[in-house]
Amino acid sequence: MNKALTRLYFTLIGIFLAAPIVVVAGVSVNAKQSLNFPPQGFSLSWYSAIFTDPGWRSAFFASVILALCAAALAVAIALPLARFLWRRLAPWAQVFQLLGIAPFTLPPVITALGLLTFWAATGFYGQPWTAVISHAIFFVTLPLVTLSLGFSAIDRSLVEAAATMGADDRTIFRTVVLPLIAPYLVSGYAFAFVLSLNEYIVAYMTVGFVMETLPIKIFNALRYGYTPVMASVTILFVAVAATVFGLVARFGDLPKLLGANADDRS
Repeated sequence: MNKALTRLYFTLIGIFLAAPIVVVAGVSVNAKQSLNFPPQGFSLSWYSAIFTDPGWRSAFFASVILALCAAALAVAIALPLARFLWRRLAPWAQVFQLLGIAPFTLPPVITALGLLTFWAATGFYGQPWTAVISHAIFFVTLPLVTLSLGFSAIDRSLVEAAATMGADDRTIFRTVVLPLIAPYLVSGYAFAFVLSLNEYIVAYMTVGFVMETLPIKIFNALRYGYTPVMASVTILFVAVAATVFGLVARFGDLPKLLGANADDRS
């Protein structure tokens, strides 16, 4: 009886969580230009509009380029910082970890306002590259956490053995450390990419008036009415996130990458 109630409970929770996605997916294939559900007819034209309409296509490529560059920069910042924290066991070194985590723990609007003030004061407000740096700072927490987990999982005896054989720090990092942390590096990049692709507030505060990403395009388009293209973009976001996280789970140990140890999973 208890098992049946538990299954029923989780089934209802699953239906409740999936219902909005089902509704949005139905709207995205509506044959008419309306947000009716159930859909009136079936058409994939709203998905093709993302790539054929100049406004939506430009926003799509702007979002992808921004996410790719911001995730790469976030990893480039997080990797040496995580390595430094792994090699320096002094308590004061944890201050740098707190600084790396702080932007993501603050409310996004606070971080966005801080970045807006900084770029306006320096005279660079509105430059596309400022959005890349802003997103990298905002999402650096994700690769920092995954890479810190990767470094903590390294058996230091392997590093000591390589040093004993005469390998210098660069050789040890390239041949021993980097292959061991590669799954954590890729997962950190993937997490930062997906969240950067969907982020609105920071991008709007830094370059919202000169460069439209897809989230900004959606909010700007709302001023002129509703269109199923917005629903198709939403489903595209969900599909990209599911694909990226699915690949991470398929080729890596997702619970371990998220910080669960073997005892927690057994």
